[in-house]
Formats: sequence, structure tokens, C-alpha cells
Amino acid sequence: MHSKVILCLFFIILLGSNQNCKAQHVSISGYVKDSTTGETLIGASLRTKDGNSGTVTNAYGFFTLNLPSSVTEIICSYVGYQPKIISIATNKKQQYQISLAPRNKQEREVVITGERNNRNVQSTEMSRIELSGEKIKSLPVIFGEPDVLKAITLLPGIKSGGEASTGFYVRGGGPDQNLILMDEAVVYNPSHLFGFLSVFNSDAVKNIDIIKGGMPANYGGRLSSILNVNMREGNNQNFKYSGGIGLISSRISAEGPIKKGKSSFLVAARRTYIDVLARPFLPNQIKGNSYYFYDLNLKMNFILSDKDRLFISGYFGRDILDYQSQINDAVNFNFGWGNSTATLRWNHVFNPKLFVNTAVIFNRYELFNDFQFGSGGFNVRSNLLDWNLKSDFTWSPIDKHQVKFGFNYTYHTFQPGILSGNIGSTDISQTIKKQFAHEYATYVLDEWKVNHRLTLNYGLRLVAFQLVGPYTQNEYDPDTQLPTSNSISYGKGETIAFYPRIEPRINSTYLLSENSSIKASYTQTYQFLHLATTSGAQFPIDLWVPSSKLVQPQMARQYALGYYRNFKDNMYETSAEIYYKPMRNQIEFKPGANLFFNQNLENEMVFGQGLSYGLELFLRKKIGNFNGWIGYTWSKTTRQFDALNDGKPYFYRYDRTHDISVLLSYQFNKKWSGNFVFVYGTGNATTLPDSRYAYRFGVDPTTGEPKFIFIDKYSKVNSFRMPAYHRADISFTYLHKQTKKFESSWNFSIYNVYNRANPYFIYFYPDIKTQTVKAYMVYLFPIVPSVQWNFKF
Repeated sequence: MHSKVILCLFFIILLGSNQNCKAQHVSISGYVKDSTTGETLIGASLRTKDGNSGTVTNAYGFFTLNLPSSVTEIICSYVGYQPKIISIATNKKQQYQISLAPRNKQEREVVITGERNNRNVQSTEMSRIELSGEKIKSLPVIFGEPDVLKAITLLPGIKSGGEASTGFYVRGGGPDQNLILMDEAVVYNPSHLFGFLSVFNSDAVKNIDIIKGGMPANYGGRLSSILNVNMREGNNQNFKYSGGIGLISSRISAEGPIKKGKSSFLVAARRTYIDVLARPFLPNQIKGNSYYFYDLNLKMNFILSDKDRLFISGYFGRDILDYQSQINDAVNFNFGWGNSTATLRWNHVFNPKLFVNTAVIFNRYELFNDFQFGSGGFNVRSNLLDWNLKSDFTWSPIDKHQVKFGFNYTYHTFQPGILSGNIGSTDISQTIKKQFAHEYATYVLDEWKVNHRLTLNYGLRLVAFQLVGPYTQNEYDPDTQLPTSNSISYGKGETIAFYPRIEPRINSTYLLSENSSIKASYTQTYQFLHLATTSGAQFPIDLWVPSSKLVQPQMARQYALGYYRNFKDNMYETSAEIYYKPMRNQIEFKPGANLFFNQNLENEMVFGQGLSYGLELFLRKKIGNFNGWIGYTWSKTTRQFDALNDGKPYFYRYDRTHDISVLLSYQFNKKWSGNFVFVYGTGNATTLPDSRYAYRFGVDPTTGEPKFIFIDKYSKVNSFRMPAYHRADISFTYLHKQTKKFESSWNFSIYNVYNRANPYFIYFYPDIKTQTVKAYMVYLFPIVPSVQWNFKF
């Protein structure tokens, strides 16, 4: 009944809002691109001089705009580019190809009214931030390796999982509650080197866009955030090559026209070589061991006509750990994991008012292990494979309305594990049964500019998840939730569990003035895939499991209210947001849960609730030689499980009361630029023993002395706090040479400038002499200088 009421109200508003005045308007559309490379520009602003009408380009650089017939000019602008005034022919519909020229770093900024747009104030977007690939590459990071996921943790409301983790936590959510997309393909494990680096090669990244609240209806599938990583298209004017040589890895990329002005390609590759360089200096005992990663990005795009474009993109990456025993040559193992994605997208412009993007997407995450010992050995395989078909329409039927609608279908195949091998003459073969699922979504939203001050973005997303056979399902006792000796067999395509859900969304903006506004949003989301892990970080051995009869979909509602204000002709952007986010059907695992090769993994789970609320403050300067941002978050995040902590709420492991991030960048002159980063966060909540007992279990037969084992006693969950985390980083970039045909630069950075010893974990060790137990902290990174050489030609 509740869902029907929401549906009726939505369509009443949608139909009622379309009773528009009969004023004469003209529709224009087109693409905005870089004049030197031909690559489209995402988020370029197009506005009338009075600011009453405007839009921004989408992820493909396309725009559509309904204008009053009296308008004869619009202003097109993009940060870092010279603005351009476009003449409009008001007597007919037209498609425009707009080229913007990059602005020289030292060139004085030419200010045209409306060029420094106030999109952050006027749009209905909340809790949404974009960063360019060039900005990400300039930030100081560990070992000098630019990293997308490290960059976003400098934003308010987004917390890092720690120094050795690319996991990130958004407004109280876990690492599995973030949907990470690379050219629209889902990336299930975004890390290399056990979390030290992400899978995103900075040379291939065009921009990133993260939504942490106020999620519009065209996005779904996760509770906390959407991270869109858009890959570069490649230069369709000239052949270009670029790369970099750093301390632990090198990268190289090539791009150029397939047919000048009509099509282009981009190939980017990266590999670590620390294993090769370090081998001569390693002790003989470990010389046979190595650990490395590599990845490859490929993208091609074709302008088939003024109305049709085709994009083909792919990613392939692997981490490989090889171990060779020096004691026994017959003992070795190979441990690897990686992502593979492929995306085919077609853009079509039906008319200036209707645009569609249709995509077919394949992605796979797999884990593989090979163990050899003497005459025996075995291997273990697991993977998650998706096929995805989606279509997204953008329709601008009349002035003051932009409607988006579409559908998304995904077919999931879960292969938790295949074990095969032999021990001597005995063969081993064991398989955890595959699971299959269909995930459906369809949505419609309307962005309605009610009047000059009020804009609404309201929509509905209908989702469903269907777990299907073939599968043999254990039956569980309804009281104890323990598996019984009975089971049910499901045939191919037969429904095991089905969850239809409705997700209403609404965002609103009310302008207080031309440079200030109040925004509010409500978002309801469901998540049908869950990460099986007992750690806070995301590791390659973690498994994704589907919703089932026992495992209910996770659900979250988020309420947000914000005040936005710009200063000095939109040079400075500020915002203050508060949010309240209750979560249901959260998943944890029982203490001592067995997650490896467990056919009854569901039986290891416990289910509960979550709650997160907080305040986020943000100050940002995007324009000028001196730019950057300061972010502050105050928040509280708790979990409550009947089976844990005596049923009482406890702090989530990544609850941080205070979180501060500072990023400052300065262009000193044509040759030198610098960056400074400072981060501070309240220590993570952790569970530590509050007492230890010695238990006598026998007598040593040789000495006659008693034998003891030590048993730790735990009382409350996450009742202790790690020391606060803080550090400062600096980097400098020196432009060594720049000509029309060649450019080279050096990047010098220092990670953890003042050598802060940030604890990674705590362990305990008994002191037999004093009969006490002492706690010791383990630290990862002291001060780490690094250098990297980058080139383009």
C-alpha cells in the first residue's frame, strides 16, 4: 500500500508539473570538446548571460538546452579553459560542436559574466564532488604513485580504511556499500598490492565523480556512494605518448586518431618492477619469492555521424604472488587475483530533446591459487561474473524540465570455490555450488525548475533481485537458524528468493540569493550483494554473496540538509551539510567464523541495524594559482546486533568523531608547482581483551613443569580507541622541458613529513618475568621520500 501511494504521488506531480506556459522556445543540443585533443568535456557549463537558463554536459560531453526565443547568445565555460560566447539561431533547432581552448597555467584569467558558474549553489546535486585526472596526479601520495581512491579520502564524509588500504567508508557505510564504476563497468575489488594502490591508472583517468548522498534515481545498487571513474577517450587529432618512471612502478600510454577527427584510441599499461630491482639485494632464503601487479586499459571511440557515437573500452589487471621454499624446492605456491571488464556503448541523438546511451557490459573478478608440495598439489579457483545490459534516456520535453528514464539488467554468476588436486595417489575434488541471480532496475526522474528560486529533482527507482536455480538449498531451523539435514533442490531458472523493492528519491534546491541556497534530499536504497569479510579492509580473498532466503537485502534511508554559499564571484565555494542515515539488515560474521570454502556461509552471518549521522563542512577554491580545499566532518556511527555485544549498540570500527583534511596547491611560476596535504582523524574503534587467563592443560614430560595456554577475555565490542591518525605530505612538480613536441617533468614528494608513527594494529605479548601482559603497536610508514619522472611527446 505504501508503495502504491508513493507511485501515485510521483505521477501526479510529474503530470501536474508539465502544465507549462505556451511561451516560444528553441531547443539546441551538441557536444563540448577540447580544441587540441578532440576529447569531450564532462560538466562544461552552458548558460545565458542572465543566468536564468543553463545546463552542463553529461558524461559524454553532450548537452541539450531549451531557450527562450529571445536569447541570441550563450556562454560556454569549463575550469582551465578559455570561455566562449556562442551565437544562437533562434528560428530552428540546431546541433552545435563547441571547442574550448585550454588556458595556459600562467595566463591571466579572463572573466566573463557567468563563466565562473555557481552550479554548486543552483543545481539540485548534494554531496557530489568531481575531480579531474590532472588534479589527482598532482597530489602527494605514498611512493609517488597517483591514486584515485587515496584522493577521494581527502574529501569530507569519506574516510580511509588506513594506510595500507584502498577501502573507503562513506557516511557510516562499509567498503562493499560503495558502487565503483570504470566506464560504467562494476569493479568489485579496486586494489593492487593488498590495498596499497588502486587499479586505476592515472594516465587513463579523465575525471572522477563521487556521490555520497542525494543519489538521483538513475543510480542504485549500493547503500552509501557511487564512484564514477571516466576513462579518457584518446586524442583524435594527433598521436601522443606519455608515461612515468617511479620508485615501484612504471607506466606508459599511447593515443591518437584512427581517423583524424572521427575516431581515436587510447592504450595505457602499468607494471611494478620492485620485485625485479630488489631481487639482487635479497637474502638467498627469499630470492625465489616475488610479488608484482600489472594492468592494461584500452579505449576506442568512433563518431559514426552527428547523431551516433560508439565507445569500446576494457580493463585487465592482475596481482601475482609467487613463493618458492628455499628449504624444500618441491614446495611453492602461486597466489593471484584480478579484475577484467569490457564495455560497448552506443550514444544516439534522436533530436535536440532526446538522447540515449545504451551499453553492454561484462565484468569478472577472480581469485586463483596453486599449491605444490612434493608429489602432491592442489589449486583453488573462485570468481564473480556479470553480464549487464542498460539503457539511459535523457529527454527535455519542455522548458524547465529534464526527464531521465531507463532500465538496467544484470545477470550474476557466483562461483565461491573450486578445489582440485591430489595428495599422492589420492585425488581431491570439491566444489561449492554456483549461484545465479537476476537483478533488475527501471527508473524515471524529472528535474523541474518550478521557478527562479525552487528546483526539484524527484524520481522513482523500481528494483528487484531474483536468486534462481540450479541450486540445492539447505533448510534451516526457523528458531535457531541452524542448517538441518534436509535440503531443497531447485531446477534451472526456478526462483529461490525474490525481492521486489521501490526506491523513492527527491532532491530540492531553494535559492536564497544568486550565490547562496538551501538544499534538502531524501534517498532510499537497497543492496542485494554483500561482501563476506571479517576485516575492515577489502582483501582479495573476500567473497561476494547474494541475497537469499536467509540473507535479506540491506536497506538504508538518508536524510540530508545543506547550506551552500559562494563568495567573490564564485571563486570560493562553501557548504555545510547534516545527514541522518539509518540502515537495516546489516551483516557481520560470528566470532571465529569460517569463510573459506564454506558451503553454509549464510549460517556464519548475524544480522542487525546501523545508524550514522553527522555534519560536514567544506571550503573550496577552484580557480587561480592558489587553490585547494579544507574539509571537516563530525560524525557518529553505530551498529546493533542481537547476537553481539549483549544486543547493545556499539561504535562501528570506522566511526571517527572528528575528521579533518586540508589540500593546498600553488603554481609558483611556469616551472614549479607545489601541493600540501594534512589529514587528522579520531582513532578507529577496536575490540581488545580486557583480561587474560592462564589455563593449565598438562605437564611437560621432560621437565615436569606444568603447561599453560593463555585465554583472552573480551567484554564489549569496539570499546577501545586507537590513537588519533594524522600526517602531513608535500610534493613539488618541476616542469623540466616543454616544447610543442616534448614535455618532461619531475615530481618530488615526501609522505608523512614529520614522521608520525600511526599505529596499524595492536598485539599483546606476555612478560613472564613480571607476570604482566604488554600491548605493542605496529606501525607501517615512517617518512617516505619519493621521486617520479613523467614525460609526454
